[in-house]
Amino acid sequence: MSIKPIPLFPEQPVDPESILGALECSVIVVRGDGMISFVNDSAQRFFAASASQLCGHPVDAVLPRDSTILALIRQAQERMIGVSEYGLILDTMRTRSQLVNVQISPINDHPGTVAVAIFERNIADKIDRQLSHRNSARSVGAMAAMLAHEVKNPLSGIRGAAQLLEGSVEPDDRNLTRLICEETDRICALVDRMDVFSDQRPLERGSVNIHIVMERVKQLAQNGFGKHVNIIENYDPSLPPVDGNRDLLVQIFLNLIKNAAEAVPVKGGEIVLATSYQHGVRFALPGSTAVKQLPLVVTIQDNGPGIPESLHSSLFDAFVTTKAKGSGLGLALVAKMVDDHGGIIEFDSQPGKTVFRVMLPMARGE
Repeated sequence: MSIKPIPLFPEQPVDPESILGALECSVIVVRGDGMISFVNDSAQRFFAASASQLCGHPVDAVLPRDSTILALIRQAQERMIGVSEYGLILDTMRTRSQLVNVQISPINDHPGTVAVAIFERNIADKIDRQLSHRNSARSVGAMAAMLAHEVKNPLSGIRGAAQLLEGSVEPDDRNLTRLICEETDRICALVDRMDVFSDQRPLERGSVNIHIVMERVKQLAQNGFGKHVNIIENYDPSLPPVDGNRDLLVQIFLNLIKNAAEAVPVKGGEIVLATSYQHGVRFALPGSTAVKQLPLVVTIQDNGPGIPESLHSSLFDAFVTTKAKGSGLGLALVAKMVDDHGGIIEFDSQPGKTVFRVMLPMARGE
């Protein structure tokens, strides 16, 4: 008598509704006539209503008639393209006020029908990261102004006194006076670096080919700090130009690639540079009803050990660093320069894969 082994994987296909029901995001399917034809379990919990209460009813009976989500649904239905928006406030009798991200995708087999995915964001997300970066930069700028007055000026006096002493002390003691001069110069240089954060002058902007910027940054890396790294390029050649400042863009990506090069292993270190275009992605500005479009995305990915989770929430703050001899100003300065461009910088990190994304506006007229 032979015993049949139990198969490791079930032979019957998984019900698609079971898959959708397992998702944490709320999924609503809206037909071309505006009627809801499907909701998953998360959507029922989100709207505090059962599937029978939602399906067969018009979507504008569930969402406010002036909701941006309804406008995005119509846009996706008319153009048959996917659209996304981040940082929307959804306020209904059922959901109350919620901060959400929304992605809407057309279902090609059913013209006019779209799938709406609503992602709830927690309270911490309500404080926009870019607003935090801006506040951090302002704090550093105020600190730089204070240090210039309270620290830098007295340091000049200390350095001058050390230079006067150097001529009157024994030769063996002159190393000490030189040490005083060198350390005061180092502190003054640090304060000068911080002065950049208080610079509020508007950028000199123009139409910039981001691929020329990335080629320049790659060349600098391969001839210096990145000699041991395999740099891979994955660019979208049809990308329109960026509305920005070429020199500052070089500095942004040079800092990010330098950090990546210092993080990857000496053997097998790899950095992937990529550009892409995000269709229909818009971001709400904190404290305003204005929305900005940031369709141009540049990513820097490395295979280093990753960023400690304890630093994720404060990585772009000044004086936060993972390097033994780092000043902690590099990423704070990058965040300020990205913000000055009207862009956004985000990152994801896990062991073996860290990705920084910089989202930027298109040049005017493109």
